Amino acid sequence: VQLQAYGGGLVQPGGSLRLSCAASGSTFGINVMGWYRQAPGKQRELVATIFTGGTTNYADSVKGRFTISRDNAKNTVYLQMNSLKPEDTAVYYCKIVTRLYDVYWGQGTQVTVSS
Repeated sequence: VQLQAYGGGLVQPGGSLRLSCAASGSTFGINVMGWYRQAPGKQRELVATIFTGGTTNYADSVKGRFTISRDNAKNTVYLQMNSLKPEDTAVYYCKIVTRLYDVYWGQGTQVTVSS
């Protein structure tokens, strides 16, 4: 399985970005799709996850500002990020977990929130 993430960039505080991550290859059996981020000098952390049935989970720091969604037909997961803050600056990675518990990571996309 290959993951291609895109949509990052530079945005001012209070702005919005939408990240996308498309899975290709042997995509049968994808269960959980999610986004993680890693800021300079910090550990990678969970941002949001979504299960096949639509159940979502968010980090407290992004609740009410970020929305995760997925298109199962396109094997794509999205992250709509609103009201962005400088502390959201990080490299954002997509991740999938299959029903057989195989884990795949995307290459990361940089999000920079700065005036």
